[in-house]
Amino acid sequence: MKFAGIAVALIVTGVAVDAACAAPAVLWETAGLKTPESALPVPEEGFAYVSNVAGKPTDKDGNGFISKVSLADGKVIALEWARGLDAPKGMALAAGKLYASDIDRLVEIDTKTGKTIASYEAPGATFLNDVAADQQGNVYVSDSNTSAIWRLAGGKLEKWLEDPALKFPNGLHVAGDRLIIAAWGPPGTSAQSASPSNLVEVTMADKTIRDLGDGKPVGNLDGIEPEGDSFLVSDWVAGALYRIDRKGKATKLLDLDRGTADIGYVPDQNLLLMPMMMSDKLVAYRMQ
Repeated sequence: MKFAGIAVALIVTGVAVDAACAAPAVLWETAGLKTPESALPVPEEGFAYVSNVAGKPTDKDGNGFISKVSLADGKVIALEWARGLDAPKGMALAAGKLYASDIDRLVEIDTKTGKTIASYEAPGATFLNDVAADQQGNVYVSDSNTSAIWRLAGGKLEKWLEDPALKFPNGLHVAGDRLIIAAWGPPGTSAQSASPSNLVEVTMADKTIRDLGDGKPVGNLDGIEPEGDSFLVSDWVAGALYRIDRKGKATKLLDLDRGTADIGYVPDQNLLLMPMMMSDKLVAYRMQ
């Protein structure tokens, strides 16, 4: 229901649904991918990297790969641009190299050739997930199953922080001196059903962990991207897209299918990229 000049919000299980806000509009869809998990746009070059698990997320089968997809129309530029991975998920660019998580290792890829040039093992990790880089070129990787975060610094990958207060981290975003985490919630990613969780922030200087805002559970959160003073966040289990403000208030923007994975966003184009793992496609939306 909508009245002129009045924004009507419905509250469903603690999440606001803004009836006055126009839903994001579909621009294009790319079919033919293989269990796509993450999208990393490179707007200055007009494409996005898309990681393809190509099987089960924990299988070391060598089937995984990374694609290049055009931002303009969703056409596949190169389906298997980087090959020989197992189950690649989150990605980040740092110092001219592409970094991708791959179950229990972080892979460094040459952006000119798509060849793997280094592999950093993470002993004890079982589900390395999202990847983010800071301005100094350090690379952070979430291990969703062990509620830990790893960091690559000076050519060495080490466990940076492990704490139940991270709430089994999935999505990562570096915001100045803080690391913003989209938490999946216990008992971890490998479980069939996990408790809903929220956004968490870590002060990087002293590793202080706190809820972002009121800490009210939102869902089993996956990808996170900044949008002005808020964050766009996906929920893999429920199949949803939320806008979550700095106080932790969540507004549902889209109802989607299970498998809504690690989103990418181009702010100056209002362009959102949504990998749909269970339907093997990448969907682009124009944010309203």
